Amino acid sequence: MSSERAKRQNGRPGLPRRHPRHERRGEARLPGVIATLAAVLLYLALPESLLVGPRYVLPALEILLLVPLIAVNPRRLTRQNRFSRTLSLVLVGVIGVGNLVVLGLLVRALVSTSVEAGGPLLLAALQVWATDIIVFGLAFWELDRGGPVVRTQAPRSEVPLADFRFSQDENHDAVGEVADGSSRSSDWTPALVDYLYVSVTNSTAFSPTDTMPLTTRAKLLMSVESIAALITSLLVIARAVGALH
Repeated sequence: MSSERAKRQNGRPGLPRRHPRHERRGEARLPGVIATLAAVLLYLALPESLLVGPRYVLPALEILLLVPLIAVNPRRLTRQNRFSRTLSLVLVGVIGVGNLVVLGLLVRALVSTSVEAGGPLLLAALQVWATDIIVFGLAFWELDRGGPVVRTQAPRSEVPLADFRFSQDENHDAVGEVADGSSRSSDWTPALVDYLYVSVTNSTAFSPTDTMPLTTRAKLLMSVESIAALITSLLVIARAVGALH
């Protein structure tokens, strides 16, 4: 029994050794930049009737907020101060509020526009839904456990309370090949792709799947995302049924 316990503590042969948390390089900056730019491009491609003000004002503001964040952490997310933390949250908030306003304009346009002229609006609904996934994935990523910098750089004892419970957080007592990848065994931390996956499943199933919200703010964000995705889906389905008739 003692040898088996020692084997589990040392890890299976061939597993990569994990650096102590304070020696990690931090999460890569590029995925967050790509996700943000994707949201900007989706907005720029919207029809004129769904834009919030002049076409380039909101995207220019979002790029203006993104540039200093890249300057602080150009390659890896290892540094953070109050200014950069506030800036990153404001950026996500601007994208999110802008997309919710576009959703409201889309609802009004789909209800008042004839079926024959609704083709561009159906494409716009897909753009709004995709932006919804991106922005809420970014919001989950920025808020959970203090954000991407704290999750990788701070000792686990100093990480704030989790907003989400991932399956890796409770796999430590599973079979070896699963347990060795758990948070307790490998010091695993979620990255942006994990939060985008949560956002995708929440906007398609309209409910949590394998990742559970733990805090009030996480539940509220997931509720808003689910309602927005449901409204978009119902409008598209209603428009499609109307086109068939």
